[in-house]
Amino acid sequence: MLLSGLYYAVRPLLPTTLRRRIQQFYLRDWKTIAFPRWPLDTTVEQLLDTALFALMEATGRETIPFIWFWPDGADSAAIVTHDIETATGRDFCDTVMDIDESFGIHSSFQVVPEGRYAVPPAFLETIRQRGHDVNIQDLNHDGRLFSSRARFETRVRRINQYGREFGARGFRSAVLYRNPDWFDELDFEYDMSLPNIGHLDAQRGGCCTVFPYFIGDLLEIPVTATQDYSLFHILHDYRLDLWRTQASEVSARNGLLSFIVHPDYLLESRARTTYCGLLEFLTRCRSECGTWMTTANELNTWWRLRSRMHLVEQEGTWRIEGPGSERAGVAFAAIKGRRISYFRGNKRP
Repeated sequence: MLLSGLYYAVRPLLPTTLRRRIQQFYLRDWKTIAFPRWPLDTTVEQLLDTALFALMEATGRETIPFIWFWPDGADSAAIVTHDIETATGRDFCDTVMDIDESFGIHSSFQVVPEGRYAVPPAFLETIRQRGHDVNIQDLNHDGRLFSSRARFETRVRRINQYGREFGARGFRSAVLYRNPDWFDELDFEYDMSLPNIGHLDAQRGGCCTVFPYFIGDLLEIPVTATQDYSLFHILHDYRLDLWRTQASEVSARNGLLSFIVHPDYLLESRARTTYCGLLEFLTRCRSECGTWMTTANELNTWWRLRSRMHLVEQEGTWRIEGPGSERAGVAFAAIKGRRISYFRGNKRP
C-alpha cells in the first residue's frame, strides 16, 4: 500500500509511456496466477450447481422451479460502462454517446466528482436526456479511497453527497480498488467495483461469478470482461478475440457481460475501431442470441424486482407473482446425467 500511495502521488507527473511501463512491470506475472481462472472464473456458479445437485439427489427431486435470470426470456444480459478519467475524456463523451446510439445501445457514464475536471450540471443532464446513466466514480481518483478506514469514512460522506447531488444510483471505485466489508457505508443502490477476475488490475483476486449479487442492500454488478485499458495497453491487443471468448463463457452460463470502456482511450482511432467492432458484436448477440442489452440502472431495477417475486403452483403449472412479474419467466433446474441444466417454461422438462 505504501508503494501504491507513492505511485499515485507522483502519477500526474509521469509521462504516459512511463506509467504504462510501470504498470506492465507490476502485472508481469499475471499469466502465472492459477486462481481465479483466466479468462473468466465461474467458481461461484460451479459451487452452487454442485450444492443443488447434491440436494436434489438426496431428496429425489428431478427438477426445481425458479424465476429465470433475465426479463422477457432473454438468454443473457450485457451492459457497457464508461469511466471518465480526464477533461479530455469528458469532452469526448458526446461522440461516445453518438457511437453507442448508432448501434442502438445506451450506456452508463461514471464521473469523478472532485479534482480531475469540472462536472457541469448541463453535462450530466445531457447524458440523462439521451437515455444513458450517470454514476459516481470514486472521489478524486487518487487510488487511496480504501487505504485506511479513517480516510474512507471521511471521503465516503462526500461521495454520498455527490451521489445525491448528481442523482446517481450507482458507484464505482477508481482502478477497481475495493473492500466489500466497508460497502455498507455507500449510500447507493448498486456498486460496480468488483471484477470477475483481476489478473490485470492493480488489486488482484475477483468475485468469480457472472451474476449480480447483493452485499447487504447494495447490489454488486461485477465487471466480467477485461477492461479496454488492459486489453490495449497491457496486452497490446486490439482484436476482439478475448472479449468474444469471455462473452461465449458468460453466455454459456446465461450470465451478465459487463464492459468498462473509457472515453479517454477511444480518442485513438485504432481503439475506436475496435470499440465499434465490439458494439457490432453485441448487437449480433442481441438479435441472434437473445442477449438483453441494457444499462446498469435498468439491470439494478430488474434484479431488485426479481428478488421480491415469488412462485405459485396451480394445477401442475407455475406462475410468478409480484411487481414486474409480467416480464419474468418460469424456469427449471433439472438433473441431466451428472450435472445441472436449466430450462425455461412453466412446465417441468
